Amino acid sequence: MRIGRSVTPGVQVRVVILTADDGFEEQVRATFAASSQIGLDVVKGRLCEREQIEVENASVVVADLDGGDEAELQALDRLVTRIGSWPPVVVITQVFDEGVARRLMQMRVADFLVKPVPPVELVQSCARVAKKPANTDSTEAQIFTYLPAVGGAGVTTLAVQTAMLLLNSGGARGKTATCLVDLDFQHGACADYLDIEPRLNLGEIEPRPERLDRQLLEVMLSQHPSGLAVVAAPNRPAEMRLFDPDVVTRLLDLVSSHFDYVVFDMPRTWFSWTDSVLLGSNKLFIVTETTVPGLRHAKQLVEAIRERLGDGPQPQVIINRFEQKLFSPGLRRGDVEQAIGAAFAASIPNHYNLVREAIDRGVPLDEVKPGNKITAQLKKLIFPPAADKAAKDGAAGRKFKLSWARS
Repeated sequence: MRIGRSVTPGVQVRVVILTADDGFEEQVRATFAASSQIGLDVVKGRLCEREQIEVENASVVVADLDGGDEAELQALDRLVTRIGSWPPVVVITQVFDEGVARRLMQMRVADFLVKPVPPVELVQSCARVAKKPANTDSTEAQIFTYLPAVGGAGVTTLAVQTAMLLLNSGGARGKTATCLVDLDFQHGACADYLDIEPRLNLGEIEPRPERLDRQLLEVMLSQHPSGLAVVAAPNRPAEMRLFDPDVVTRLLDLVSSHFDYVVFDMPRTWFSWTDSVLLGSNKLFIVTETTVPGLRHAKQLVEAIRERLGDGPQPQVIINRFEQKLFSPGLRRGDVEQAIGAAFAASIPNHYNLVREAIDRGVPLDEVKPGNKITAQLKKLIFPPAADKAAKDGAAGRKFKLSWARS
């Protein structure tokens, strides 16, 4: 039940306060009533007992909770994950020690205060964190997702080259913050293709996903000499594990919050977290080959994704290693377009020797052969003419938070 919600003309800051403490509620009502520019919403009850808290129009959220109650801390973690970087969250707690402080820092709360809280200090804290940064509307990465329709379609090659193109799309501004994420935890090859060591330790994160913060992510990031950041786990070919979707989504939320561009190399297997990743994508590419089964599987996958995602990102089909010789048998481009329909996006030419050399050396294709046809075709796909100028000016506005896609 929402108490005291009002819409007051002239209100510049709206504070949502969650508390089960009658005395603290009385104090904050008296404190904030003194200012006509502060609107106050009080949600009565414990955080762990609330399924949903409306914070859409809030400038700051104040959560009064018991720092010694694990259920309360977990509920706070879910709240912070759900709302992302805005609005900021200020925590009020009576029980406070080193362990609680570390948990709150890992959750990236904006501030925390210990009871008894002087009214002036609470107002100052809310006023400070409620100053919305000018670029808050562009705090999420542009996400490019590659999904295979058949095995061996070359998804990793295209994902790696896309990440390299995005990395170098800053023009005069230099390199953009770009991260390549290998989500094939069993057979991933991104680290091998780039000749770097995979450092993501999901076994360490899974028991306590709340430990995953920016500092721990930095430890688990692999860095390519080009400046590309890579999230990849060591291969486990004989081990099929189903990770908690919250662990994976938390990891991806954190990545998307700290990079301009994120490229996902997806496994062919559909997991419980796959929908969230696809929903959070700005561009979704299905990669297949020029065979009748490959085209059939691509078309089936397009239809399945449209059915599952509804109004989400529309899948586009890439035909990789496309080769058509004059007077030779086999499928032609017209056959492909007819089979795939409007979802057909592009065909990538077949240059096996070039790709093999780039993989063996762990370098982008352009380093082996500048201006090659594969890179040229990918540029057209990633930077369409209407968006080309924006891409050269730097990172485009980021739109979607992955955790929102879970609902």
